[in-house]
Amino acid sequence: MNQATYNSLKSFIWGIANDCLVDVYDVGDYRKIILPLFVIRRFDAVLEPTHDAVIETRKTLETAGIMKTDEALMAVAGQSFVNKSEFTLTDLKSRTNQQQLKKDFINYLDGFSQNVQEIINKFHIRNEIDRLSEQDRLGLLIEKFVDPRYNFSNRDVLNPDGTVKIEALDNHTMGTLFEEVIRMFNEETNVTDAGRHFTPRDIVELIADLAFIPIQDKIQSTTYRIYDGACGTGGMLTVGEQHIKKLAEKQGKKVSIHLFGQENADETYAIARADMLVKGEGQEADQVRFGSTISDDKFAREEFDFMLSNPPFGTSWKTDLKAWGDIKKQDITDSRFVIEYDGNPEYSLIPDIGDPQMLFLANNISKMKKGTELGSRIIEVHNGSSLFTGKAGQGPSNLRRYIFEQDLCEAIIAIPENMFYNTGIGTYLWVLTNKKEEKRKGKVQLIDATSMKSTLRKNLGNKNCEMTEEIRKQVMDLYLAFEDADPEYSKVFPNAEFGYLQVDVNRPLRIRVTINGENLAIFKEQGKDEEFYKFLSQYAEDTFVSEFYDYNECIEILQKDAKEDGIKWTKKRQDALRKFFASTDEKAKIVLDKNGNPEADSNLKETEQIPLLYEGGIQGFYEKEIAPYVDDATIDEDSAIIGYELSFTRYFYKPLELRTIEDIISEIKDIENRTDGLLASIIGGIN
Repeated sequence: MNQATYNSLKSFIWGIANDCLVDVYDVGDYRKIILPLFVIRRFDAVLEPTHDAVIETRKTLETAGIMKTDEALMAVAGQSFVNKSEFTLTDLKSRTNQQQLKKDFINYLDGFSQNVQEIINKFHIRNEIDRLSEQDRLGLLIEKFVDPRYNFSNRDVLNPDGTVKIEALDNHTMGTLFEEVIRMFNEETNVTDAGRHFTPRDIVELIADLAFIPIQDKIQSTTYRIYDGACGTGGMLTVGEQHIKKLAEKQGKKVSIHLFGQENADETYAIARADMLVKGEGQEADQVRFGSTISDDKFAREEFDFMLSNPPFGTSWKTDLKAWGDIKKQDITDSRFVIEYDGNPEYSLIPDIGDPQMLFLANNISKMKKGTELGSRIIEVHNGSSLFTGKAGQGPSNLRRYIFEQDLCEAIIAIPENMFYNTGIGTYLWVLTNKKEEKRKGKVQLIDATSMKSTLRKNLGNKNCEMTEEIRKQVMDLYLAFEDADPEYSKVFPNAEFGYLQVDVNRPLRIRVTINGENLAIFKEQGKDEEFYKFLSQYAEDTFVSEFYDYNECIEILQKDAKEDGIKWTKKRQDALRKFFASTDEKAKIVLDKNGNPEADSNLKETEQIPLLYEGGIQGFYEKEIAPYVDDATIDEDSAIIGYELSFTRYFYKPLELRTIEDIISEIKDIENRTDGLLASIIGGIN
């Protein structure tokens, strides 16, 4: 559908809301009416050409005593759904009696086959019929939606000479239009669907290119399964199917595609199911399922060839914990998110409770095929946090580690900001596969496409730019060129480039023991040990032994004196000595433990990240980065934890070139000349 027709249809739908619902509904509730009627009109328009034949067949079957007629009537309609009521929406627009219209409209809705009933129920439109009827708006809405100047069908409206009068509304455009209308309603009421970032067509096209073009010469005449665990209105699935079929045809192959999706928002789930039905794929509609992919995986233990997704990010997934039985994050045992790896039977891939996107990535990885030539390919949209959040040993870092160490990541592509309708943040496309071609094995390609954009003439929410077909080809050329790509935009690294060892760097503990009246008073009040108090008091009077700069020597002296005085030396009393009379002092000697090893000062402990590729490893890092600056520091090698993170800025940052002093002075002089010496009179001239 061309842009002009699309814009006209979008304005038409928005106009219906303003014309028909004002003074009856708040603007924030417009969507409750417009969205379901939008979908119902879509079904109605698709079924309209065969309606008379369907009704005639229904009557014939009922006369013959056949009551289960849906399957036969679908065959007559040529669709995977049907409406067996007497009416179309066009028939209902002529009703003048509101009570009759209400009755007939309910009858019309009830006439849809069961697969459409589920969709209608998700919109809860039946709850609004009484109100619309009482306010005399039901007929007005129907009359608007059946305006012959607008085509909601999946077939072109033709002129008498066979030329196209009004373009068909294809399924992806239907989904895009639906999402755009939602965005417009939300914008009017300052509401956002938090974390739900509808994917614009240009990005969906790029995702499909990345999924299929790299393996187009390996496509066979067989069946492929495409999955989206956050399918929204199903746009990824629809475009993905179109792309692989087109590429297969070029290769002389005939493929069978099955689509699978899951969605947990009523409205978007309903439109995804509706799209599948309108495409004539009733079985595929059954493969779009409702519920949370995180806590209620409808495709458990299934595998897919291609997984394309734009999961929600930056939103809480506490509701999933409740769905699991109101458990805590650490109690999750789902094998998609807690795996056996690197000798750890409970290796957690679970991110922070405030961001679920990496759970979707882990879910997709768990569904990769291993026994086929292509394996599986995953293309997933993420924000920047997936690149670096989480410390070594925490869920996000563990998932990155697993991805890189298992050599699953082919590429990560940074795309421009302001590409999505309801967020302007920077986003990245993760490209994963478990069957890399030979030249890519052990390597990851980073592509900086943040500057590759075309400005829109008019913003669509936050979206102010797009990636045109030419730009998408530019990105694909960089991807396919791999190590031969322009290094300004593409760089290739070994997997280990992004790994590091997180280690503790310790400084020795140095303690001075001071026994004086102030410390003794505190100990007497809090220590509750009169005998030990009296024993220590003798040292406070002797300036030569009241302060010790060698803790170990101090203990030896006190233990010896206590023994001579018949006082029992206990661990509790030694701990009290350190608590009430000891303080750290750089001038003091190092404290040694019972094995003669230096004790570490917990207050001076620091954490360092040592790149896995650092020359000389831990020892090399110590000799070059630590010892020259802190000669008494040591690295606790037993504390080492492997982590992974990456930063596009580190690899693609382009510093601004500063102007020279000469250029600045020249400009100032030029300004002075143009202001007839005014600047000189103010600052006293320039030498």
